[in-house]
Amino acid sequence: MSAAGALRVAVIADTHVRPGGRTLPPDAWREIDRADVILHAGDVLTQELLDELALYAPVHAVLGNNDHDLAGALPDRLELDLAGVQVALVHDSGLGTGREGRLRRWFPVADVVVFGHSHEPANYCTDDGMLLFNPGSPTQRRRQPRTTMGTLELHDGRVVDHRIFPVGI
Repeated sequence: MSAAGALRVAVIADTHVRPGGRTLPPDAWREIDRADVILHAGDVLTQELLDELALYAPVHAVLGNNDHDLAGALPDRLELDLAGVQVALVHDSGLGTGREGRLRRWFPVADVVVFGHSHEPANYCTDDGMLLFNPGSPTQRRRQPRTTMGTLELHDGRVVDHRIFPVGI
């Protein structure tokens, strides 16, 4: 557990890791090593990465559109209470247009919705106070300048901090 009872959450998505292929960058592993909980918003590809992550902290993950080998093993959507904060996970949040309303309909009590799929980082609050958080991808930057991941600091029912930062080269 992090200092003063805060929960430090490592947030990743779209890792697209296969054995013998790419892996997470060293600075992503350093953040994961500091985490109390790990959230993965889909496109993990194999159970091996989930097992490796679980050596560091409890892992909660959802099914991504490329997670064919994990169909039936991971849920499409997941809702958790982490340090009194209602956190929801989904891989694909749909088009940007209408996203806020759609996610509020899907997760009516969520304080935070973590999503992935686009590899485009997002970190903002809606008008009603829901935090929308896409950590980007630590392995595939696509149209982004850098590969990224995120962290959440949760304490006593509040989101104390939420960051997305570059990892890797």
